[in-house]
Amino acid sequence: MNTFFEGPVLWSQIDANMHLRHSAYADFAAQARLSMLDKIGLDATHFVQLQIGPILFREELFYHREIGANDKVQVTCEMTKCKADASRWSIKHEIFRGDGTKSATVLVDGAWIDTRKRKLTGLPADLLEKFKAIPRSEDFVEEAI
Repeated sequence: MNTFFEGPVLWSQIDANMHLRHSAYADFAAQARLSMLDKIGLDATHFVQLQIGPILFREELFYHREIGANDKVQVTCEMTKCKADASRWSIKHEIFRGDGTKSATVLVDGAWIDTRKRKLTGLPADLLEKFKAIPRSEDFVEEAI
């Protein structure tokens, strides 16, 4: 399993029904993506120095089973689609509760933005090679540029 985040559910992430609130799923997925990038050698300092950052165009959540207070979560990441130059990409996250039950699937479509110009950009060659190390789903599709 490509687990990139494991952690507890915090009281602040619980809704009135004593379940994990809807936006906390997206927060866990975002943390897993950042951890994944760090693990493959693309830590946040690279992006700050180059003035490049990831942006999302779409985020879609599918809820399968509830997660309760004081539970733990595991979050996986796999790239499902990517342009050959990695200028645009899609990542699937699966969120599991402590007993191993799949609780949610989060799908995101993103790209890279030049934070100075506020325009889409690609990755420099050295970062592109590292980006290609992201685990890929069984149905991964590489798109032409």
